[in-house]
Amino acid sequence: MSIRCEVSGDSVTLVAAVSGRLRLEHTVPLRDQLYKCLAEQPDALLVDLSGLHVDQPLALSILPVVLRQAARWPGTPVLLCAPPPGTRRHLGIGANQRMPLFDSRDAALAHLHDGRRTMPSVSEELLPVSGSARHARDIATEACLRWDLPDLIAPASLVANELVANVVDHAHTMMTLRLSVRDRYLNIAVRDGSPEPPVARTPAPAEVLGGRGLLLVSELAHSWGHLPSKDGKVVWAAIRRT
Repeated sequence: MSIRCEVSGDSVTLVAAVSGRLRLEHTVPLRDQLYKCLAEQPDALLVDLSGLHVDQPLALSILPVVLRQAARWPGTPVLLCAPPPGTRRHLGIGANQRMPLFDSRDAALAHLHDGRRTMPSVSEELLPVSGSARHARDIATEACLRWDLPDLIAPASLVANELVANVVDHAHTMMTLRLSVRDRYLNIAVRDGSPEPPVARTPAPAEVLGGRGLLLVSELAHSWGHLPSKDGKVVWAAIRRT
C-alpha cells in the first residue's frame, strides 16, 4: 500500500493529510510532497497523521528533515496532529519527542491562533525578460525601506536580481518573486515553471563583470536552496537581519 498525501486549505493554513502504511521506500516521495506544500509559503502547515500507520519506524525520520527545512525557509510552522495510538508511540521515542505534536486538528489550529503573527510580505509576477531583473531590484529596495531594513537593501536587491536573472537565462518561464520578513531573516524566493534545479557555476574569465549568479547569492545570503513546487520549483535565499 502506497502513502497518500492529500492537500487542502489555502495560503494561510495548508493541511496535508498523510495516510497509508509508512515504509522506508516512501520517505523520499513523502518528503517531496511536503516540500511542495512548503513551496506554497503558507503561514502554517498542518500534517494530519490520523490515517498513517508505521511499518518501519525509521521512516519517521523524514518528519524532522521537513521541519528543519521549514525552519530554514520559508519559516513556516509545521504541526503534526491526530496520530493513531501506534503512530503516536513511535513519535514519542528519541528525537521524535521534540516535534510539535497535537491530539487533533482543532488543537493544532487553536495553538496557531494563540501564537500567530502576520508576517509582512510582497509578491509580484514577472515575465522572463531582461528588464525583470532590474524590476526585482526595485521591488527589494522598496520592501526593505517599507519594513525599516535599510541595511539589507544592497544584499536583498542583489539576491533578487540574481534569482530573477537565473530564471530569465535558464528557465524561460513566468515567475513569482516574493519577499517576506521573519523574526531572524529576510526571505527572498522566486518560483518558476521549470523543475530543473539551479546550478551554481564558476564564471569564465570573460564573465568577470557578470555570470556569478548563484555564487553571489551564496556569498550574500545566510542560506539558500531550492524546493520542488507543484508546477516547477522555488529557489529561495534567507538574509540574516542585523
